[in-house]
Amino acid sequence: MSPVTEKILAASAIMLVLGATHTQAQPTAQLTHIAAANPKVAGFVAPNILSKELEQIVWASGAMKLENPTVLIGFYGYNNDGPLVPVPGAVQVPGSIIEASKTEPDKNTYLILHGQTGPDSNYDYGSHFLFQGHEGGKQGYITRINLEADGAHRVTLMADKDINDKPLPTFDGSTWYPWAQILLFTAEAGKNGGVWQATANYPSVVEDISGILGRGGYEGIQADSDGNLWIVEDVGGKAGTVNKNAKQPNSFIYRFIPKNKHDLRAGGKLQALQVASKRHAGPIVFNPADPDGDILSLDVKDLHSYGVTFDTRWVIIHDTDVDGFVPFDANAAAKVKKATPFKRPENGVFRPGTAFGEFYFTETGDTNKNTEAGADFGGFGGIFKISQKEPSADSGRLAIFYKSDVAHTGFDNIAFWSKNKLVVVEDAGDSLHTQRNALDSGYLFDINTDYAKQVNQPIRILAQGRDPSATIDSPLTDGRPANGFQNDGDNEITGVHISDGDPTVHGILGAKNPRPFRDGWRVFYTQQHGDNVTYEIIPAKQLHASNRHEWNDQDAD
Repeated sequence: MSPVTEKILAASAIMLVLGATHTQAQPTAQLTHIAAANPKVAGFVAPNILSKELEQIVWASGAMKLENPTVLIGFYGYNNDGPLVPVPGAVQVPGSIIEASKTEPDKNTYLILHGQTGPDSNYDYGSHFLFQGHEGGKQGYITRINLEADGAHRVTLMADKDINDKPLPTFDGSTWYPWAQILLFTAEAGKNGGVWQATANYPSVVEDISGILGRGGYEGIQADSDGNLWIVEDVGGKAGTVNKNAKQPNSFIYRFIPKNKHDLRAGGKLQALQVASKRHAGPIVFNPADPDGDILSLDVKDLHSYGVTFDTRWVIIHDTDVDGFVPFDANAAAKVKKATPFKRPENGVFRPGTAFGEFYFTETGDTNKNTEAGADFGGFGGIFKISQKEPSADSGRLAIFYKSDVAHTGFDNIAFWSKNKLVVVEDAGDSLHTQRNALDSGYLFDINTDYAKQVNQPIRILAQGRDPSATIDSPLTDGRPANGFQNDGDNEITGVHISDGDPTVHGILGAKNPRPFRDGWRVFYTQQHGDNVTYEIIPAKQLHASNRHEWNDQDAD
């Protein structure tokens, strides 16, 4: 047994209380608020800071060698096209590669699967696994972190080509679809993006199913209890002519209704969310000839106003029975069918205990402190809630749950910590980090809190730091595109995933109330860019010896 595994097992046996409260006006919380984000200081590395009740352990880092490398792909987070850090005296100029291309492991999916194999036919890989796609580098690939394996067998390359021997695209989102016993991966690549399905066994058999689900800037993907797939698109819009620091809403929320949930290749209907305007008859739509008008439209302001609830309906934008199985541009189809655009929504999750009747999704915004849209017109994004009587309902309601400001913006990954607590993390980007002198943070929201009252603020449970590699890379990104540097800079938080690993239909996210650190529930995330480290969050070590009470998450049940 590896030392890391021993530490996990020891941590899982500890019972403790998270009794500390947030100093701001908040309902009682079990995780202590971190007072400030880490500042961005040129040349300085900063450690991650977690709420004092938590700590983290490393499961994989970018420099960890794959157990079955290829000529191009040798590491968890690097291609084989250069040194892992620049050699002394190296100068980045166009056409040069002074450090290896980083492959950026992204969204995590945790599963308990029995009988899994790997490249080493004589090795027992265990039954606990963390899957992820990679969104950077020369091409995409799928890896599996073997949580019960030794270092030599810790990370397995599951696939780098599809069934047609075509290199995989870079992947962002992932989820498990239990009816068909497949993993789904999304590519946020516009007209080259889409959805790929992959078997969980080694080697993974991967197939492009974008002729059914469409091509788009897809990122978040989740299944509901009816087997429908909800897809969140992240496509940036045009900057305004007048509002040069703001972008036009240009992304959509989709729902796919399969003909056969045991085989998605059978086809189905792709729908997009349409929101009725409060200002005029008809829906809120994309206006291609007027980016500035959309950026500061009263419709967009209403969408980002507390206390305003909108009627929604799903409009069919593609039906394989009518339109066939040729890959199509979902974003363009959504615009033709008058679906409603948002400002870069990235991920979404179902609230547990609602029978999949509530869906929360993040909106990134403009990631620019100087956006002319400001908070009132969605310049900093937010968190939205879709409410429906049932997951397959044709209509529902939409309201903003949290309107972001410059201190809480660039929201990306999202996961329910418990039935009433929601974790949301930032991906603000280097420019905004510099503008506000603050790196990314992870926040805990209470679903029962009224955030329209400014006294109520989310609890910062993670102040993301900056690792050595990201500290080296950050100034190199300042010279792009002129210097040709291919990697990203500051770290971001991604892959936040809270699951008990249940691979049955009863284990899809939203079906059970999460219970972190109890009953097999585990919490993972990746510190993307830089060293690309995937962590598991566990109860804090300093409480182990002094506190033997049970973890007290008041709304876990």
